[in-house]
Amino acid sequence: MVPIYDVSDKTTQKRVREPAVAGMFYPENPRQLIEMIDEYLDAAQKVIHEPIGGLVAPHAGYVYSGPVAAWSFKQVAFDPYDVVVVIAPSHFEYFHGASIYSGDFYATPLGEIPVARALSEEIAALSPHIFLGEEGHHHLDGNRGEHALEVELPFLQRVLGDFVLIPIVMGEQTWPVAEALGSALATVLKGQNALIVASSDLSHYYPYDTAYAIDKQFMEYFNQFAYRELLEAVALREVEACGAGPIVATMHACHLMGYTHSKAVRYATSGDVPYGEKAQVVGYMAGVIFQ
Repeated sequence: MVPIYDVSDKTTQKRVREPAVAGMFYPENPRQLIEMIDEYLDAAQKVIHEPIGGLVAPHAGYVYSGPVAAWSFKQVAFDPYDVVVVIAPSHFEYFHGASIYSGDFYATPLGEIPVARALSEEIAALSPHIFLGEEGHHHLDGNRGEHALEVELPFLQRVLGDFVLIPIVMGEQTWPVAEALGSALATVLKGQNALIVASSDLSHYYPYDTAYAIDKQFMEYFNQFAYRELLEAVALREVEACGAGPIVATMHACHLMGYTHSKAVRYATSGDVPYGEKAQVVGYMAGVIFQ
């Protein structure tokens, strides 16, 4: 078995991806962050009791999507995963393929998470669509940085404790890239006690009732485990998900590893929280992939 974390040159200064949206998307103060996450987790329920290989969680500001995200992470609370993959879309930077962070740690206000470098290298070696780099991970001009991966991490730290991370950002969300990534993950993670998390919101900026109707169709594809059809429906603009590629890559990997069921366990929109308004909303789904 390949070691899940290995920095061969101990004298090399570690590279850390520092938080980009702490204090904006979620509290920067660790105590306040823990209190907010625990409040959301306490309100969520565990409804899937079979072995879980994958999750889908939204990635907006916690005051909007946190209550839904908590339903995803509640399903794996205190489960003994050793390695966690988080796959996110790229909102600010376009690049080909899928980028696995080439540094050593991802940081949040709750601490640094070590990157599983040896496993990451194995995954990247399996396809020209996958590479080690900082694309999608580094801070851009004006200190902007991708939020979709980062916001999942404090929840994972709270429910899992210690784990190592394979952080992936997809610059392309086509089937060839999603298929290659899912296949590579399944090949390398076989035999590892691993969890894959896809980061995605659903429909964007429709009136409240319209969003519910569009996202209901999306969840029908998801609940039927029809991920190829789901990606085609997104391409045809019949349904929406900014992280459709991460969702499909996660489902494909889980399928290859023997997880053949999927279920949306919670849905709401930004208009369902006290701060939201219903003229233009964003849809959020908590999804689980299980045996």
